[in-house]
Parts: sequence; structure tokens; C-alpha cells
Amino acid sequence: MSVPTAVATPLPVLGRDVTVPLVTGGEVTYAALDYAASAPALQRVWDDVAAYAPYYGSVHRGAGYLSQLSTDLFENARRTVAEFLGCRDEDQVVFTRSTTDSLNLLAAALPAHCRVFVFETEHHASLLPWRDADVTYLDAPRTPAQAVETLERALAAREPYGPALVCVTGASNVTGELWPVRELAAAAHAHGARIVLDAAQLAPHHAVSVTDLDVDWVAFSGHKLYAPFGSGVLAGRADWLREAEPYLAGGGASRSVTRRADGGVDVQWHDSAARHEAGSPNVIGAYAIASACKVLTEAGFDALVAREEYLIRKVREGLAGVPEVRILSLFGDDAPRVGVLSFVVEGWNSSHFAAALSAEYGIGVRDGLFCAHPLVRTLLGSDPQTQGECGAPEAAPGEKSLNAIRVSFGAGTPDEHVERFVGAVKELVSDGARWNYRTEDGRCVPDTTSAAPAAGTGA
Repeated sequence: MSVPTAVATPLPVLGRDVTVPLVTGGEVTYAALDYAASAPALQRVWDDVAAYAPYYGSVHRGAGYLSQLSTDLFENARRTVAEFLGCRDEDQVVFTRSTTDSLNLLAAALPAHCRVFVFETEHHASLLPWRDADVTYLDAPRTPAQAVETLERALAAREPYGPALVCVTGASNVTGELWPVRELAAAAHAHGARIVLDAAQLAPHHAVSVTDLDVDWVAFSGHKLYAPFGSGVLAGRADWLREAEPYLAGGGASRSVTRRADGGVDVQWHDSAARHEAGSPNVIGAYAIASACKVLTEAGFDALVAREEYLIRKVREGLAGVPEVRILSLFGDDAPRVGVLSFVVEGWNSSHFAAALSAEYGIGVRDGLFCAHPLVRTLLGSDPQTQGECGAPEAAPGEKSLNAIRVSFGAGTPDEHVERFVGAVKELVSDGARWNYRTEDGRCVPDTTSAAPAAGTGA
């Protein structure tokens, strides 16, 4: 299988030369295959931040040169993100801490008596913020068309008819499958509802346009977009945000504060994005996001998608040759996806398997329920009410051990990482682990007290 020339080279990222020790002896270059949790920082993002760091200063209202410079940088970052997301002229871009923070901000801005519709398949960041609202949880669909039909029925049946919001992921953090965002947006708008897109897993892999997808808001996290420093974005329509109480009350969100004769205070809040950015903002985080947006735009998503599809094929074709491996999917094997795949291995506990990949091959993947418990339980055929200890190789008394393995990759992943991963899966399944493992603090770890490696076993 050949890689198209235009996409043969992964983007430079931090950590690409880091070596890690193997429990069996020696060291190996670390294969970071947990991009869906946190992607490594792009080298240029790090370089941009390092170049700015000596000039760091407070933003907004500072008279000094560095404050003015930092303010310009912060507001230019907002404009860069708006352009990256294809925002409409009247949209606001609010800098937050993460996707979770963004969606909780929107949840706090819902108008009175707003109904929220969300599929049970969502990541907890987009599943849980609406619990204080009038929320309808929709069953997991098995096709993209069924997702649209399920939403249309639910919206048509709502009573009384009033404000409504649909929350949906762009790409699943468990299966990597792409959701029919444009069609779901059309369905929402046809029934008088608005829609927010959780783009945490979509934006690092595919171009996202608020205008083209016709969504009302989009949320994502910097740490998944190759930008460190704990920043996120909520971008979209201004009216609900402008009419809501500030997400945080404090300096920066207020335009004017005056004492009243009765001893209280009157506050006039900003109408701009600053209304929900109280306190000293994460300037470096915002700048890092803007830098990542520029790098990805310059690289071109057509080229990035082509390379990622090549890597997906390598992984899927490699795992297809291992009968004991079952890849988890909602929409079927042929469904379009980003570089995220979850699977289980017959005869293995997933935490044990992931620990062996790390300790014996230097491969970092994730195991557990991936902060999407209802979805993983559905995919594993478990009772949705069954509790499981997320990520632990052994369940607590009375609980069911329930977990899967997730491999994820992106713009910085070299061929060798996915090739080593596929080879390691085949070896572990055929030969078993070469070391003994034990549970420590809820994690499966190599048993360094063992006098000798284990005879091959996967049980």
C-alpha cells in the first residue's frame, strides 16, 4: 500500500524522538497512539509560543507595550479561530478551558424552558452538561439515516413547542465514525431547534465550517488540536450568549460596576465574548490554538485526510487478519471515520492488553470506557445499567469488568507507529504477554516484583 506523495510526511510534533524503557529490556522510540485523548503539540505551535513567551503581558486595559502586544495577539487569535471555523460575521468566538467548559457555558446560557436533545452516544463532555435542563436522551442509532430519523421524530413530538437545542458529536471519540452533521442540522432547523457541534474529535482531522455545516455553535479543545496549555473554544450565535448571565462573574466580564444607595452594586456586563471570559484569560493557550489552526490550514485538510485514510486502512487491514479482534462500530465497517478505532480482543482483558502494548512494545493506547460509558456498553452488548470500573483490569465486587482498547492517531503519526502497533497486536494474540502483570491503584501494570517473565498468556 503506497502513500500519496503529497501526504507522505507527517507533520512535526513534539516527542517524536522520545525513547521509553521496555520491561523486557532496552528502550524504543515511543509510539504515541492516544491522539483522541491529547494529541502531541505541533512543533511550530511550540516554537510560536516560545517566541512570544518573553513578550507575555496582561491583556486588555494595560497601558504598557507588552500588554498592548499581548492584547493584540489575543484578539488576533480570536479572528484566526473564527476564520478557521468558517464563522459568520455576527458569530462570537469565546475562549474557554476545553470542550467540556464550552458546552457547560452554553448549558448555562440556555433560555428558559429550553428542551435539549442528545444521543446517548455522546462523550460525557456533551452528554452531561444538560442535566439541569429538560433533556431527552436519544437511543444509539445504527445508521446515519437512523440518527436523522430519530432526531426528527423526537423534535416533532416535543410539547410544548418552544426553544430547543440539539447537541451532537462530529466524530465519535470511541469509534471514530463521522456523524451526519449537516443533515442533523437541517432536521433541527426544520423543527425550530438549534444545534451545537462537539468538534473535539472532528476539528483535528477534517475541515469544520460553521457556515457550510449550518450549525449554530461549535465547541472544541486545543489539546486535541495539537495545541497545549488548556484552552478551548465555543463559537457561534451571539444572542443566547449575550442574553445570559455571565458564565463567571468578575473582572473583564463587566463594563461598569457602581455602588447603589442601598449598599448593593449595579453591574453592566459586556455584550461581546468578554462577557463569558471573566478573569485573566489564557493568552498562551489562545495563541497556541490559533497557531495550530494556521499550521493545519497551511498543510491542507485534503492532504491530511488522505494520509489519515491511508493509516486507517493499514490498521484495519492489519487487524482484520486477527480473528480474535473485534472492532467496535455503530454504523458498520464501511462507515467513514477519523483516525480513532476501538476494539476488544477475545480472551484478553482490555487493560491487560493495553498494559502489555506499553510495557513490552513502547506503544501508548487507551483502555476503558473513554468517558462515553453508555456508548461503549451499547457496543459491547452490555446492559446499559451495568456498572463497570472504568479502565480497571478487575472489577470491584458485584460489578462487571467492562472495557475496550482505543488506538488513535493523526497528522503527526509516522507509518512505523501503526506498523509496530499491528505487529504487536498479532504477537500478543498469538504468543501472549512476555511479562506478569498485576493491579495497582486500579491500573494493570507490569509486576516488577516477579522473579521471571510470564510464560505466554493472555488470560
